[in-house]
Amino acid sequence: MTSKIGLKHIHAIAPYVGGRPISEVAREYGLDENKIVKLASNENPLGMPKSALDAMLKAASDLGRYPDSNGFELKKVLSNRLGVPSDWITLGNGSNDILELAARAVAQAGDEVFFSRHAFAVYPLATQAVGAKAIEVAPTDSYGHDLPAILAAIKAAGDKAKLVFVANPNNPTGSHLSAKEIEDFLIALPSHVVVVLDEAYNEYLSPEQRYDAIAWVKRFPNMILSRSFSKAYGLAGLRIGYGVAQPHLTDLLNRIRQPFNVNSLAQAAAIAAFGDTAFLQAGFELNRAGYQQLTKAFEQLDLTYLPSAGNFVLVKVGDDDQAGERINLELLKRGIIVRPVGNYGLPQWLRISIGLPEENAAFIEALKAILA
Repeated sequence: MTSKIGLKHIHAIAPYVGGRPISEVAREYGLDENKIVKLASNENPLGMPKSALDAMLKAASDLGRYPDSNGFELKKVLSNRLGVPSDWITLGNGSNDILELAARAVAQAGDEVFFSRHAFAVYPLATQAVGAKAIEVAPTDSYGHDLPAILAAIKAAGDKAKLVFVANPNNPTGSHLSAKEIEDFLIALPSHVVVVLDEAYNEYLSPEQRYDAIAWVKRFPNMILSRSFSKAYGLAGLRIGYGVAQPHLTDLLNRIRQPFNVNSLAQAAAIAAFGDTAFLQAGFELNRAGYQQLTKAFEQLDLTYLPSAGNFVLVKVGDDDQAGERINLELLKRGIIVRPVGNYGLPQWLRISIGLPEENAAFIEALKAILA
């Protein structure tokens, strides 16, 4: 009887599975939590900045009151730095919230939503949740986005096409699109199709890879820019992100978002973290050094890995389709948590978040022992 409850497209959704918590792995394998290394969820190994922690603790004295639903102070800080009016900004319960709001605002049953194969798992989930059809476009010669192929699929769909997600850098592959590739895509995209440029890992781009995405928001009225405080700013546990778009789109997002979707602690911490340039630079440098540490080890082990512009590296650990799960299990037994990506169509690979030097070293030593 209960199997008939609920909409068919909701039953078809495979729930999102995050990186395994340290406490869960400790219980399952009888390990000491303090000795477990987690490199599974692209979290900032430095944790949250002290500036944000202090601001959060100060805000905690007033938790008996609702948060500012409009996030006035945080929007003002973002507005000043980004050079857009406050009413161009939407705050989200993590940038994940922005992605889901975009799908709810512009797509419904019968519509089509586009994204690349091997892109963030939330794109198909957000699409299925509104009953729209997910169109996955396979890259022709890489593990990144094939924007010309995506554009061709959108144009073939005609009026059914409503939304496209583009991640840069892309999770879980780490691929990066140049400014010209993105701009050419935006120019050619039909005006009735909304594009979400997902920049959750934007702060990890090298100087030569960076571009002015805000200028595109000002130029293209069908664009939503999505960013996160979870990664480089170290606020993953507080769940806060934001979107930038022209007012007609932010108005749609605000009509359907929850009234108090970003709590007081998150808003206070985000204001402090956004201004903590020293913390941001320290995290950037740590990430660059950790990337070299991991990739050098992969080369010594003769393992294929994908160049990454994010704070993680995708590495191939075997040729059979059980390789990722097999090596992942052996790592878990040794207290190392990484991310198998079979659900992304990459069963031979593991995604490794870049951690502290000693965490990276513990993973490398465990991997060497397993492969030997």
